[in-house]
Amino acid sequence: MIDKAVVKKLVSEWLEGKEYFLVDIQISSENKIVVEIDHADGVWIEDCVELSKYIEEHLSRDEADYELEVGSAGLGQPFKVAQQYINFIGKEVEVLDKEGKKVKGLLKSVDGDDFIVAVNEKVRIEGKKRPVKMDVDHKYNMKEVKYTKYVISFK
Repeated sequence: MIDKAVVKKLVSEWLEGKEYFLVDIQISSENKIVVEIDHADGVWIEDCVELSKYIEEHLSRDEADYELEVGSAGLGQPFKVAQQYINFIGKEVEVLDKEGKKVKGLLKSVDGDDFIVAVNEKVRIEGKKRPVKMDVDHKYNMKEVKYTKYVISFK
């Protein structure tokens, strides 16, 4: 079986000096290798091909036959690494928290594993008869949410 650490080292070598970052590496028991990379401005197919060739040049098919797939992290897929959160600051995201509550709002900031989403919701204000809609900051920890993903909008 192909060693994930070896693939990760190869990907890290290729990424050095580039603005791309590694999102995920998966290796199945049948030696299917799936590498996901991302970039703040999107991923170009030519770069996926270049990374794929780099990996193939450094892995021997004589030692173990494998299938290799290199691509970008899907736009509507849940975030897997902190850099994805950083890239989407100022954009609308959907968060499913550990209690199963889903919210949509503007990703305001990221600090380590913590992030803040401003959610437009009704709030009761003392002295007012009716609730007022306003942005309320919700703080989450990346490791304690079920998922966070970018909301694709066609407005």
